[in-house]
Amino acid sequence: MTESSSAAADSAAGSLPANRGRWSSRFAFILAATGSAVGLGNIWKFPYVTGENGGGAFVLVYLMCIAAVGLPIMMAEVMIGRRGGRSPVNSMRLITERDGLNPAWRLIGVMGVLTAFIILSFYSVIGGWAISYVGVTASGGLAGQSSEGIGEIFSGLLADPGTLMLWHTVFMAMVVLVVARGVRAGLERAVKILMPALFVLLVMVVGYAMTTGHFSEGVAFLFEPNFANLSTSGVLVALGHAFFTLSLGMAIMMAYGSYLPKNVSIAKTAISVSVMDTVVALLAGLAIFPIVFANGLEPGAGPGLIFQTLPLAFGQMPMGSFFGALFFILLVFAAWTSGISLLEPLVEWLEEQKGMNRTISSVVAGVACWALGIASVLSLNLWSDFAPLGSFAMFEGKTIFDLLDFLTANILLPLGGLLVAIFVGWFLSRQALENELSMSARGFALWHNVLRYFTPVAVAVVFIYNLT
Repeated sequence: MTESSSAAADSAAGSLPANRGRWSSRFAFILAATGSAVGLGNIWKFPYVTGENGGGAFVLVYLMCIAAVGLPIMMAEVMIGRRGGRSPVNSMRLITERDGLNPAWRLIGVMGVLTAFIILSFYSVIGGWAISYVGVTASGGLAGQSSEGIGEIFSGLLADPGTLMLWHTVFMAMVVLVVARGVRAGLERAVKILMPALFVLLVMVVGYAMTTGHFSEGVAFLFEPNFANLSTSGVLVALGHAFFTLSLGMAIMMAYGSYLPKNVSIAKTAISVSVMDTVVALLAGLAIFPIVFANGLEPGAGPGLIFQTLPLAFGQMPMGSFFGALFFILLVFAAWTSGISLLEPLVEWLEEQKGMNRTISSVVAGVACWALGIASVLSLNLWSDFAPLGSFAMFEGKTIFDLLDFLTANILLPLGGLLVAIFVGWFLSRQALENELSMSARGFALWHNVLRYFTPVAVAVVFIYNLT
């Protein structure tokens, strides 16, 4: 059955509009959702926040948070998307109308799409850094460099608006090219190539890390918990990162869920995505920490771990140019799959609401996102002294880049997840949820109670903590 004919069949059943695509299989959805979840958060952020918060104890708390907070919200978001069968905005509208709920709840979809749009605007800039580093590393530009030299390479990149614009444009064009081709020919085909390639590259870098003589030290750092090294703030960071890494609160899982066939188990699929995402994050740690330890570097180096600390290591190691380039290609692939998912909710809405075809809606959304990204590019150099909301204590000294990052990560994402948990856990009928999820009575009761009582409190604590 072709994509169009299968969509038409779904339309006849009243679940999808006739012109919509859908995933060809459960595995295709898992790859796409994992591709969304596996991004810079896994390869870049997870290793450095683990390093900053003491290693193994942080990892253990993080895994618990994935199970108790991330997984229940992911299931809720996918369920909204499949139940509504439209873009996140229209799925929320249809569900509230169908169930006679307050129409204000549809703002969850609006906020999610807006959040994804804002994130992609500066995420594309960081993706451009990774593309730039592929060339710098492959050409031997890091070989023999001192820490000062590596720092100058990175600061030189940030200080050059022309180069940043070039790579920002290239990355956004890569994203638009895939999304414009549709669900099966674009999103699904891309992740079927990129995700296995990403995994192979990651395993190769882990294999390289095993030759450093410090692999056991990296394993111990990741998997031997020492709770003396974990502070209360570290627990909250673990909770926040578990939420962020699964692409929650940004309407992606609603958009992807709207293409999910009715006969696919949401629970089993969400568990598979969570497991694969966690495996990639742990593999990234196994790839990075042995290299860091082998070179006597600091695992808690913060955001500069990937673009300053690791390049220093690659510059000193045998075959460092080859494996360094391999690592940054891996980083580009991870960012690319996430970028695709971030653009999809807005494209889906433009198709439905404005009657645009797939190509035009992708180009319009991509250009708008690229234009906002210019502000982030300039805030790293020409506008580095400009703090739009500097008069507010919470935003004091934050450039446009910093402000967009803070707004999405600390306000919009947790707020969106909190509202999803409350909406699904307390306002949608139990019967509708049971019909959509098709879980065992015990499994459903566990998920429903966690979503109603534990998850909102946990997310609210992170939300309040981030604002203090």
